[in-house]
Amino acid sequence: MMLEEMLEELGCEIAASVATVAGAEHAVRTTDVDLALLDVNLSAETTIDFARGLARHPIPFAFCTGYGSAGVPEDLQDRPVLTKPLAPSELRKAIERVLSPSD
Repeated sequence: MMLEEMLEELGCEIAASVATVAGAEHAVRTTDVDLALLDVNLSAETTIDFARGLARHPIPFAFCTGYGSAGVPEDLQDRPVLTKPLAPSELRKAIERVLSPSD
């Protein structure tokens, strides 16, 4: 909830907020998504395979996790990793990074 409030304060519109990988998969199939913020763990599930799938599609994403970079596999380390608790300024930087075109 706090993350959603921060996103709204930054001017973002929440397209979907889900608590399972299946919910995330459904959301990216059925909703216009500009970017995704993924927790590494959703209940008893990991989002790593889902993130690998997103990496093959044009949906930019970042991780929000209490594990920090240590919780993200090496092949996904090119994505921003926000460590909980999040600071609004760090969230803004991560959003700008994932939405900026690559050089």
